[in-house]
Amino acid sequence: MQIGFSLSLHFVQILIIFSQTSQSKRIVAEVNGVLGYIHDVDEIITKVQSDIDQLDKDSGEFDNATMRENLLKVLQHFKIISIQVEQIEKQYTNITIQQFLYTEIFDNYNDEEDLGNLRHEINNINDNFKEMLTIENSNNSNTFIISFAELIDRRRNGKCITPNDFYLELFDLWFRSKKILTKMRHEYQIHVYSFCYSPQSPQQIVFSIYKHIGLTELKAYILIEYSLLLRRIDGQRDLMEETNKVRAKYKNMIENSLNLLEETMRKADRDMWRCDPHELHYNVTYDEMTRLLQGFIVNEVDLNSDGSCSESCSDYQNTTTKGCFKQKFCSQQPKCEGRIHDCQLVDSYLSVCQSQESSNRRYEYIEYEQDDEVFTLGEYEKCFRGVNNVASWNRWIFTKCSYCICLCDEPGPKSDRYFSLLYTLSDIKANKVVTGVRFVKKNRIFHLQIQQGQLLPRGAINESTVEWVPIEDDEVTAANVHTMSYQERGIDLDDVLNKDEKTSVVTGLRIRVLNGRLNLAVLFSPLDFERGKLFPHRSFRYYKPPHNESRQKLNLDNLDVPTRLEYMDMIPPTSKNNQYLEFVNSGIEQDAAQTTIPFIDIQDVVSNPPVPLAGIGIYYRSLPGYGGFVAPKIITYDISQHVRMPTW
Repeated sequence: MQIGFSLSLHFVQILIIFSQTSQSKRIVAEVNGVLGYIHDVDEIITKVQSDIDQLDKDSGEFDNATMRENLLKVLQHFKIISIQVEQIEKQYTNITIQQFLYTEIFDNYNDEEDLGNLRHEINNINDNFKEMLTIENSNNSNTFIISFAELIDRRRNGKCITPNDFYLELFDLWFRSKKILTKMRHEYQIHVYSFCYSPQSPQQIVFSIYKHIGLTELKAYILIEYSLLLRRIDGQRDLMEETNKVRAKYKNMIENSLNLLEETMRKADRDMWRCDPHELHYNVTYDEMTRLLQGFIVNEVDLNSDGSCSESCSDYQNTTTKGCFKQKFCSQQPKCEGRIHDCQLVDSYLSVCQSQESSNRRYEYIEYEQDDEVFTLGEYEKCFRGVNNVASWNRWIFTKCSYCICLCDEPGPKSDRYFSLLYTLSDIKANKVVTGVRFVKKNRIFHLQIQQGQLLPRGAINESTVEWVPIEDDEVTAANVHTMSYQERGIDLDDVLNKDEKTSVVTGLRIRVLNGRLNLAVLFSPLDFERGKLFPHRSFRYYKPPHNESRQKLNLDNLDVPTRLEYMDMIPPTSKNNQYLEFVNSGIEQDAAQTTIPFIDIQDVVSNPPVPLAGIGIYYRSLPGYGGFVAPKIITYDISQHVRMPTW
C-alpha cells in the first residue's frame, strides 16, 4: 500500500495526538519521579519503533511517483518525535548542571583526547539532528534528502560495532563516556574540590552525566532509524533486517549502560556540602559566636579578694575579678563580669590598643618588647583610641604584681552564644520532607533551619512547594536554648543516617545537649517510594550514639581568624565521623585571643533539583593555622536501588 492521502491532513492528526501526549507529560514525569528520565526515554524509543514500523508498512513497495510525499511524511514524523525529545531535554536537563559538568567534572578528567572526542561528537550529533529538521524544505531535492540519510548511515557503518568500549556508546558511533564513568567508578577520579560548588551530590552528578550524554545518544539512534527508512523509500532494498539489528544492539547497549549506571551510582558518594565562597561576607556566608572566651588583661592583685600578689599567672585557672586596685588599667577598660580562665604571663610591660566601644573585640593588638625586639599580639594597625601602657609592679622585695592575659567567659549583650534546642519539622501531614538545611542566627540564637518540599512518586519533589520553614521568635530560656560556656562549648561532628536508609527519609531534626556537647538528632519517616507517600505515625528519631570513649577531639589551639586566609575557596571537610570540637578563642599571638572560633557557615545546603534526604551531618573544615568553619551537610536519598531495565 502506498501513501496516497493528504500529507498535511495526516500531519495535523499526528500533531493532535502528540500534543495530547505532551499536555500530560508533566503528570507523567511526576509519576515517574527522579528517575522519570529513564521511563520517558524508554517510552519514546517504543514510539519511534512503532512509528517506523507503521510508516514502512504504509509505504508498501517502492513507487517513484509518490516518493516525494513519502519522504516528506517520514521527515514530518521525525519532526514530531523531535518535539518530544526537546520536551525531555527541557524537563530533565539544566543549563547550570551542564556548565558544571564541563567546567568542573570533565575538565578534571585526565584524558584530554577522550574528552575532546566526546565534545566533538556530541556537537556533531546535535548538529545533524537539527539539520534533519530542516531538510524537508521545498528547495531540497529528493537526492539531497537521500544523500543526507546515506551520510548518517555511513557514519553508522564507519567502524566495527563495539558496544562495550565506552559508556553509552551508540554502536561504533561517537561516544567516549563509558570510559569516563568507569574510571569514576574504579578510581573516583572526580576530585573532591569539584563538588565545592556543585548543585548536586556526586551520585546526582553521575546521573546527570548519564542524562546529558544519553540524550545525545537518543538523538543519534532516532537519526539512524529514520535515515534507514528514508533509504528504504528511495528503493535501496528492504532495510528492515538491518533496522532490527540496530534495535537489538541498541537495546543491549542501553541495558549495559543502565547496569553500569546503577553500579556507579551505588558506589558514588551522596554527601553534599558547601565550600567557602570566593569572597566571605559576614552575616551572608558566615556568622560567628561572639565573646565566648576572649582575651582579657588583668593584674593578679584584682583576682584576690585580699589584694595579694603571692601567686603566678598560671595559678588562676577558674576565678573572677575581686576589685580594681588603685584605679589602674582595670579602671580604663570594661570589666569582665563573668568567669576568668587559663591565665598566663606574657610580659611585664604591655602596650594595649583597645577596640572601639561598638566592637565585639576588647583589644585590636597588644605589643611588648623582649631583648630589643618588639612583638605584636594580633594585627598591628592604627589605634583609634590611643595606646594604654601597662606595667607590672613590685610589692616589697620578693613579690611582683603581674599583669596576666586570661580568658573572659562573660554572657551578656555582646556575647552571642546560644543554640536552639527545639525540633524543626517538615509538614509531614502535607507529605513534605526535608530537602535542605542551613545555620541561621536570629535574635542572637543559632538555629539549624530546614527546607521542605512535597514528596511525589518515585523520589520527586514538587518544586512549587519548596520553602524554608520559618523560625519562631524564641526567648532565651534553659528549656529551649543551650548557652555555651567554658565548661560546655563542644559540638559533635557526625553524619546521622537511619540504619535502614532505603526505607525512610528525613522529616525533621533538632540539636540537643549530650554530655555537655551539642549533638544532632534527626527525625525519619518511612515512605512508599513508588507512590511517594509518607507514614507519619511511624516516624522515629535517630542520632549517633555518644561513643564517649572513642570520640576524637580536634585540636583548635592557637589558630588564626578564618577570614584572614588569603585563598578561601575549595576547602573540603577536614573532620571525620565520631569526632568533636570545642569552640575556643583565637590564638593569643595571632589575634590576642579576641575571636571565637570556628565560625559558623550559614550558606544554604540544597540540591538542584531538590531531592529527599537520607541523612544530615555536621562537619568542620579548615586549613592548617586557621580557625575554620562548622557547617551542615546533606546526604541525598539513594536512588540507585530503583534503576530499572528498558521494557521495549
